[in-house]
Amino acid sequence: MYKTQELIYYHIFSGYENVVAFTTTKQTFESRSSRFTGDSPEIFENNRLLLAEKLMIKAEQLVFPRQTHTNCVAEISNIPENEIKETDALVTNKSGICLCVQTADCVPVLLFDPRKNVISAVHAGWKGTVKKIAGVAVQKMVQNYGSSPKNIIAAIGPSIGPEIYEVGNEVVEEVRKSIPDADILLHKNSSGNFHLNLWEANRQILLESGLLGKNIEILGECSFTQNHRYFSARKEGVETGRMVSGIMIMS
Repeated sequence: MYKTQELIYYHIFSGYENVVAFTTTKQTFESRSSRFTGDSPEIFENNRLLLAEKLMIKAEQLVFPRQTHTNCVAEISNIPENEIKETDALVTNKSGICLCVQTADCVPVLLFDPRKNVISAVHAGWKGTVKKIAGVAVQKMVQNYGSSPKNIIAAIGPSIGPEIYEVGNEVVEEVRKSIPDADILLHKNSSGNFHLNLWEANRQILLESGLLGKNIEILGECSFTQNHRYFSARKEGVETGRMVSGIMIMS
């Protein structure tokens, strides 16, 4: 990972000139409640214009799903005319389309297959994680574009960290049912409550999907404890702003 003042870029993608992958921070925009989807364009239009300007692309090249904690992965073959609803990950092999997800404690996962030139952007909160949405995205890359998992590289971006992310029994049960090596993801605090490591959970899912360990980068920065830099819904409330994590194949 390396930082500019306003954007984070990931080392794992740095050797590839034909792809750009990034995450925004609180310093990217002046607004403290930046959103990129909503019921009316007034909510997000200006933020998209500002982001596009920083990336030196057009605002219409930014593609966002309307996230609802599903494991739905949409294939994008051109700039969509209508909002992509009930979807939490996007995949494409087309250049010039910047696939984006929004987070404020949930995990962004960015995927790239340099052999087949396929990318994916994934939003994984605990619900998406136990539904293995990152694995579904890998599967879509394999089935629809002929990717081999061993060629896919991945970045797991900033989210709420394992030292902070306390969860209830419902989450613990779901994790144990669905994630490999669940016990290494969960630890009890001094009050007897469990904490969940969402970074490692998504890494385990990617490994289970066939990615190589050396091809997975975990940023390891906590949105809650580094609240000066990242938005945190748990710390600031659900109305706070959102980070954008995006990936695009260059033309």
